[in-house]
Amino acid sequence: MIRWLPLFVFALLAQPAVAQIASRQNAIRPELIAEGPATPGGEVELAILMHTDPGWHGYWLNPGDAGLPMKIEWQLPKGARLGPLRFPVPDKLLVAGIVNYVYERDYALLTRFTVPANARGVVPIRAEAQWLACTDKICVPERGSISLNVPTAMGEATERVRFDEWRRALPRPLASPARFAVRDNKIEIAVPLPASVMVGQPYFFPADDGPIDYAAPQGFRRKGDLLIAELERRRGNPERLSGVLALGDGRGLEIKAIPGQVPKGGQSVGGLGANALFYALFGAMVGGLLLNLMPCVFPILALKALHLAKLGGDESRARRDALAYTAGAIIGTGLLGAALLAIRAGGSAAGWAFQLQDPRTTIVLLLLTTAITLNLLRAFELPVLAGEHNPQGSFGTGALAAFVATPCAGPFLGAALGTALLLPIYGSIAVFAALGLGLAIPFLLIAFIPILRGRLPRPGPWMVRLQRFLAIPMAATAVGCLWLLYRQGGPAALLVGLGVAGALTLLLYLTGLRQRRGQRTGWAAFGVALLLTGVAATQVPRQPQAAARVPLGSEAWSETAVEKYRAAGKPVFVYFTADWCLTCKANEAAAIERQATREAFGKAGIRVFVGDWTNGDPAITRFLEGRGRAGVPLYLWYEPGRAEPEELPQILTPGMLIERALRPR
Repeated sequence: MIRWLPLFVFALLAQPAVAQIASRQNAIRPELIAEGPATPGGEVELAILMHTDPGWHGYWLNPGDAGLPMKIEWQLPKGARLGPLRFPVPDKLLVAGIVNYVYERDYALLTRFTVPANARGVVPIRAEAQWLACTDKICVPERGSISLNVPTAMGEATERVRFDEWRRALPRPLASPARFAVRDNKIEIAVPLPASVMVGQPYFFPADDGPIDYAAPQGFRRKGDLLIAELERRRGNPERLSGVLALGDGRGLEIKAIPGQVPKGGQSVGGLGANALFYALFGAMVGGLLLNLMPCVFPILALKALHLAKLGGDESRARRDALAYTAGAIIGTGLLGAALLAIRAGGSAAGWAFQLQDPRTTIVLLLLTTAITLNLLRAFELPVLAGEHNPQGSFGTGALAAFVATPCAGPFLGAALGTALLLPIYGSIAVFAALGLGLAIPFLLIAFIPILRGRLPRPGPWMVRLQRFLAIPMAATAVGCLWLLYRQGGPAALLVGLGVAGALTLLLYLTGLRQRRGQRTGWAAFGVALLLTGVAATQVPRQPQAAARVPLGSEAWSETAVEKYRAAGKPVFVYFTADWCLTCKANEAAAIERQATREAFGKAGIRVFVGDWTNGDPAITRFLEGRGRAGVPLYLWYEPGRAEPEELPQILTPGMLIERALRPR
């Protein structure tokens, strides 16, 4: 009875206000919006956008000590279905000692709408809704009708930008289940969250009314890769707990906890920890160092090492070049990181290497790799790579290395960049800059440690042979760009890429002829190449959405499909890839798509799902973020009977997969 007393008083005080303004326009007005058209039998995302007047608020699915959740009665045509409503992360509002879970701004509730298989033209959706609109002094029950005609047609999502912003406000599903335990008058929830993920002022919003005291203070502590919530128990011993864990900066995690052991001890949480930033910086630096082994980056590093060999004992010159190269790499990765953060702040779901999801950037990378390949074949001299004139050349080389290194998130880098997206902006930029520093470390070591520089072989004819050898992986990168253009824009984009690459090859070949005659052509050739690039970038077409690549014997990834097979007790292997990810392609060729692996999977009944992120599928982006990742590759092994998947290394071997497939079950 005491529990309901505040609500009774609150409602009693609100009644005169209800009578006074019963005839006014609603303070919160719903609008039903579709993300775009949908094919018969297909799905489309719907949003109920709640336009909220200043000073008013609506309620979450669990309103807290007072308030009412929204109620909707849908009127759908036969064969149509709606998924559950998905609510954004709420805010905590304290009024006169009463704790409410509310939205004090415009907010959108999302749901998935399945169009009937026999639908034609438009599909009508109608609903009657009731909700409670309140200020800190009055409450008004409101109602209204919402309606929408969803067109059945093929086409691009016309409202994707707004829907991406609303999806970003949703709590992200936790990849692994949480555990909770009841201890005396406390309920403790252990949430699996990597220690590198920073949290500010966390708060747990329980989805169900009953077990947790809303008004009591909440405590949190970290122990390894667990964030443990300490909540005041109000009554009962729940069998399960669900809710949203807000991390203190607008982000939230969707929690589903089962009974289990919760460890004692740990460090109190309530602010940002320096350890997470340190580990993210270290991971980005090591990951950047390893990126030097990528086929598109290693030739650039080798060319700079050859340039150092030419300098011989000129120590001051070597150090200036190394510092300029480092500055270019750091500023290059820092600017890419800043662009990624700006895109995400605008509401779009984007991850690392986001720029390669746009064919205009792909064609720029194609022309760069074509030019570098021709330079390695000594068809012409590229001063930026040679770095012979001034430090600006080395700076440009560092920035170039940063740009061409982005297609993959290799070992150490995936978790570090995932953490970077959760840090405050200064920490995020620092992590991206650390990636550039990692790229530059080999060059710095050679330049600043005389004994290493002294071990470089002396210049000679072998250098020409090495450059020609290094042209092979760079040419393979250019071919990969052509394949990516085909995937992003179809045959028309491929023809544009081939045409402009051919024109650039002819231009640079003629430039090389003039260079060998001692004639200067640098600025003129650069201007024509820039014009070619601009024309190609504006003319390259893009398909509305390239179909996901699904190899034979695999299925396109979706969380629903994976859960369906897991519920049936089947082992599942999931891999997330992209056509521009070199590590992904290497793993697929060497381990995943081998005959021996397929046979072992078939014998063991392994279901294989492929998440193709080539065009930046927002659903995959959100799943990667939920796993603390900013990019691909990501490999997950779901074993029957285990609640959470095993995350495999980012470098796979056939034996690693075959051994898991043939385990006794």
